[in-house]
Amino acid sequence: MTDLQRLQNEVIRCTKCPRLVRWRTRVAREKVRRFEEWDYWGKPVPGFGDPAARLVLVGLAPAAHGANRTGRMFTGDRSGDWLYRALYKAGFASQPDSLSNEDGLQLRDCYITATCRCAPPLNKLLPAEVQNCRPFLLREFQLLKNMTVVVGLGRIGFEAVLRSFRELGWTSHRKEEFSHGAEYQLTKTVTLLGSFHPSQQNTFTGKLTEPMFDSVFRRVQTILKQHA
Repeated sequence: MTDLQRLQNEVIRCTKCPRLVRWRTRVAREKVRRFEEWDYWGKPVPGFGDPAARLVLVGLAPAAHGANRTGRMFTGDRSGDWLYRALYKAGFASQPDSLSNEDGLQLRDCYITATCRCAPPLNKLLPAEVQNCRPFLLREFQLLKNMTVVVGLGRIGFEAVLRSFRELGWTSHRKEEFSHGAEYQLTKTVTLLGSFHPSQQNTFTGKLTEPMFDSVFRRVQTILKQHA
C-alpha cells in the first residue's frame, strides 16, 4: 500500500466534524426517491486519480446525492457530468461519464480532491470544518510529487490551494483575486488556475458555459507542454 492509499483510507475513517457526520449519514439513510435502490456511500470521500498526476483539481465538497452516494469525487451528479466531459475532451479521463465508482473510469495525469471530504448541509461548510480537513489536503499535496498545475474549482477551492501552499511554506503569495481563468505562478514549478465551479447554479444560469470550462483545460494542456 502506498502512502497516498494510506491517506485515502484515513480520510474514509475520519469523524472529526460531528455536524457533517450526522448529515452525511442521515442523507445516506433517508436517500431520495430517484436513488432509493442505491446503497449510499455515506462516508468521507477520498481523493481520486493518477498518483503521478501533474494536474490536480480542488473542489468544494462532495454532493449529498453525488459523491456521498457513489463514493467517488464528482461522480453521480450534474457537476460531475460537466467536469468529466471536459476532462475527457482534454485527454485526462478515459471516458466522458462518471456514474459510479465501478464504471471503469480512469484519470490520466489528473487527480481530483476537495477542500472538505464530507457532504455539508446546503453545501455550506463551517470554518472549523474546513480547518479540520486541511491536513488531508496538505498531505495530498506533499505526496503528489509531479504536481504542476492546480485548478481551484470555485472560490473556496481556489482559496484552499493558496492557504495550503502558504501553510506548507511553498509560496509567498497572499490572498489573490479569484476569477474564472485567473492564473498565478505559486512556485517555480506549480501554476494555480481559477475556474468557476461546474455547479448547477453556475451552469444553468450561464455563468459557466462549456466553452469557458474547456478553455481552462486547454490552458492546462499548454502549461504542461511547456514543462514537458
